[in-house]
Amino acid sequence: MSIVKRVADFAGRWFAVLVLLGAVIGMAAPAQTAPIAPHVSLLLGIIMFGMGLTMRPSDFAIVAKHPKATALGVVSQYTIMPLLGFGVAHLLSLEPLLIVGMILVGAAPGGTASNVIVYLARGDVALSVAMTSISTLLAPVLTPLLVLALAGSTLPVDAGDLLVSILQVVLVPVVAGLVVRAVASRAVDKVLPLLPLVSVGGILVVVAGVVGANADAVASTGLLLGLAVILHNSLGLGLGYLVGRVTGLPESARRAVSIEVGMQNSGLAAALATAHFAPVAALPAALFSVWHNLSGAALATFWARRPVQAEEAAEPAGG
Repeated sequence: MSIVKRVADFAGRWFAVLVLLGAVIGMAAPAQTAPIAPHVSLLLGIIMFGMGLTMRPSDFAIVAKHPKATALGVVSQYTIMPLLGFGVAHLLSLEPLLIVGMILVGAAPGGTASNVIVYLARGDVALSVAMTSISTLLAPVLTPLLVLALAGSTLPVDAGDLLVSILQVVLVPVVAGLVVRAVASRAVDKVLPLLPLVSVGGILVVVAGVVGANADAVASTGLLLGLAVILHNSLGLGLGYLVGRVTGLPESARRAVSIEVGMQNSGLAAALATAHFAPVAALPAALFSVWHNLSGAALATFWARRPVQAEEAAEPAGG
């Protein structure tokens, strides 16, 4: 068990590099990794069940204590990122399926790795967990509606089918994890240190499968799509922080909102794109999964060297 725990700790620390490795494997061995693509939903369901195991009712207590910060974060999550996905995709004149893929990434809830990144960045972890949890629970309703509103004029969108898919691969596994944690907390506590290995391994396999199934498309559109993904993520991180600053949130909360807004559940976007559109529509999600973990890790490293107390002391009174 100690060896497995060390492997899990290693996977958590090197998450970004391992996800990048998944993309490289997908490009290098498309014939072997492409058959994974149809099983992305199942893999995501396992990851979301693991996320549910880490959650407790107390994680939502911050909503009552700090409703302003939580509400600002969740509203920003579901406005900034969908609109950025739509705007960047059209600005760069991406093909229709890639436009839908960008919108799907933007309309997804917060990323599963965001809480770790917020912790490393010395941000408000409780706020981050609450935002991830609430945005995930709202996803069955908000994600289909946003995709329909923004992508409906590009390709046919069945919001009802999207809702059912999100219920199956996100809400049901998360709630199941919550229930299992509540009724068997001692047993779950023993396996909690191993869950990062499940999450990292699952995302690595998802990225490898999606990239492998679209290796030719990656080769032909990789640079332009890569630029779109970088713009989408970078602007999300920046605007998320700006929202916190303009509304007077403390520095730790700004960092949490920035990371929660900029980091998306790209695994969900990939699963929905593969199931309801075409494998190529999952490409933005696969590349986003690689990039946002790299950028999140870099941002966390930068902020970790700037203590929150020093940041807040440097601001004018009432800032």
